[in-house]
Amino acid sequence: MARSQNETQSLFARQEEAHRRAAQPLAARMRPRSLEEFVGQQHFLGPGKLLRRLLQADRLTSAVFYGPPGTGKTTLARVIAAETQSHFVQLNAVTSGVKELREVIREAQSELARSGRRTVLFVDEIHRFNKAQQDVLLPHVEEGTVVLLGATTQNPFFALTSALVSRSHVFEFRPLNEEEILEVLRRALRDPERGLGAEPVQADPEALRWLAQVSDGDARRALSALEVAVLSSDQRPVRLTRELLAESVQRKPVVYDRQGDAHYDAASALIKSIRGSDPDAALYWLAWMLEGGEDVRFITRRLVILASEDIGNADPQALPLAVAAMQACEFVGLPECQLTLAQAVTYLACAPKSNAATEAIAQARADVRQGRLVPVPVHLRDRHYAGAKRLGHGEGYQYAHASPEGVVAQDYLGVDRIYYRPRPRGFEQELARRLEHIRKVLRQGRTSPEEQQPTE
Repeated sequence: MARSQNETQSLFARQEEAHRRAAQPLAARMRPRSLEEFVGQQHFLGPGKLLRRLLQADRLTSAVFYGPPGTGKTTLARVIAAETQSHFVQLNAVTSGVKELREVIREAQSELARSGRRTVLFVDEIHRFNKAQQDVLLPHVEEGTVVLLGATTQNPFFALTSALVSRSHVFEFRPLNEEEILEVLRRALRDPERGLGAEPVQADPEALRWLAQVSDGDARRALSALEVAVLSSDQRPVRLTRELLAESVQRKPVVYDRQGDAHYDAASALIKSIRGSDPDAALYWLAWMLEGGEDVRFITRRLVILASEDIGNADPQALPLAVAAMQACEFVGLPECQLTLAQAVTYLACAPKSNAATEAIAQARADVRQGRLVPVPVHLRDRHYAGAKRLGHGEGYQYAHASPEGVVAQDYLGVDRIYYRPRPRGFEQELARRLEHIRKVLRQGRTSPEEQQPTE
């Protein structure tokens, strides 16, 4: 009788598990169950890499998983709990507070005392915890009561307290590459139990590759599109074509936080692409910022700065063009000012580059800050006040416009220093040629420090 009851209970349990699995989306069913099944993040999880070594030595105490959605943060936390035979608890920082944290910690302490098994506490969106909530975790992380695994899409060095970050290993998750997404898709098509292997599917290899490309490194998005394509098709066997997948893939929203990493990373990418003379990359990052709702004024300010910082006198038209673009965008507004921005960005990217003026002012200011000061030469001092003549101020000054070529042999600094060194690019080549001659003339008028002292 007892055996019959056990068999009945086992049958019900299997049915419940089957019903639960059937309700799960493909992405949930195909979650890796071991490190060997886990795809991607080989820069920290591959053989000999840090996280793999920490797990092999059983020395992982806490970690922050930082990266975009669909890259495996939650999945890896579950795999780590399974690999280390730990109790797994998951919380979401949006809906959990100090009360829930203390309850989990009490249960973790009891579990550790009762069975010797540690608890892996996975906190999704951990950046949503305030300082007090983060501080609650610190002593228990240090004591080893829980292995804290926090997941966030925000840069932890900005979003989390320094105390928590300093006690955690930070692992940055990267979007999966095309081959990794393809491996995930192929596994799902082969697996008859968790995946779509029981379905009659004829997959066009080029269609799968296209799906891998448009998924933007997000395995969950790729699997969701694959599942919709297979289950919604009226044909049997299902022919997975690019057209079918295109109708099944959801347009991915632009993930862009104007107060977070995306704001600064996109701006950095835009400026570095222009500096590197790549108009195509610059246009892409500009498009990303515009689609994400970036403030146009912020973009134009950066372009004006870049025109002086990275182009300078190699193309003197760069700064007026950037300023004109700023004014035009203010006057026109979106969406039309995207045309102005595109014109400015492509011009600046294609312009010859020079940071000679940038380096020159930096060196000059460094001399002033570090005390390498020189007095204003007497002949350059202001003489437009009573008593200036008695002091000798302005005496000996030569008016440059009185010279046929507009340059006279005169010392304007009092010491032999060169800050501005034109680059052999663009218009600065012409400036360099002119400056070579000018400096030869100016050196003829250089005086000794004794000759520059004020007269009585």
